[in-house]
Amino acid sequence: MMGASVFAQDEGTETPVPEDTTQVATEDVTVEEPATEEVVAEVEEEGGFSVLHTNLKTKFIEGGAGFMGAVLLTLILGLALCFERIIYLSLASTNTDKLLLGVEEALDSGGVEAAKEVCRNTRGPVASIFYQGLDRADQGIDVVEKSVVSYGSVQMGLLEKNLSWISLFIAVAPMLGFMGTVIGMIDAFDQIQIQGDVSPTAVAGGIKVALITTVTGLIVAIVLQFFYNYLVSKIDGIVNKMEDASITLIDMLVKQNLKK
Repeated sequence: MMGASVFAQDEGTETPVPEDTTQVATEDVTVEEPATEEVVAEVEEEGGFSVLHTNLKTKFIEGGAGFMGAVLLTLILGLALCFERIIYLSLASTNTDKLLLGVEEALDSGGVEAAKEVCRNTRGPVASIFYQGLDRADQGIDVVEKSVVSYGSVQMGLLEKNLSWISLFIAVAPMLGFMGTVIGMIDAFDQIQIQGDVSPTAVAGGIKVALITTVTGLIVAIVLQFFYNYLVSKIDGIVNKMEDASITLIDMLVKQNLKK
């Protein structure tokens, strides 16, 4: 009887079975996989820029802080002058056809003073040259022509300002690179002399420095040369418009005098 009751208790009291968490864990991992893939993709995308930055910094240090810093300084100063000239020339560019039309209408309606007012309210070297010519209109056409030519030379000098410094940086950058090349080769031969043996590891460091400085100097010169040529072509276009507009102004003043 007692044995039957004990057996009944054993059947009523079931041993707890541990839950199978394999499926839950698998589900959690499955849920987190897309997020992990997105993070990896972001790291790979940003990795290209970080690797490039690290490589540039490494090459800069390997090339030598002295010469590489000097070449980098020429690049910074050259680009600063280029951007300053680009802004100045953009502001100096004006619609000469519109200016000529306004001056001609002002001469017909209000005379020289009205034309001078139009030039005073217009920016750019062409309007400045017109104003100087109109300011001497009462002194004769010859005086006006000389004034236009003289002040045109002044405006051309302002347009070409700082171009000589840009050309200097273009010439100096590769020279600094070549100087680093020579010093790197000297260091390589010094290592050969010290070790008394021509070993690739002995000369590799000096030759590497020589090549890095040379390439950097040439890259800086090429970049600045592109900007320099763009500025020169921009100045040539403005100067051509100045000359054509000046001739047209003198013709308008001649017609104005004939009407009197």
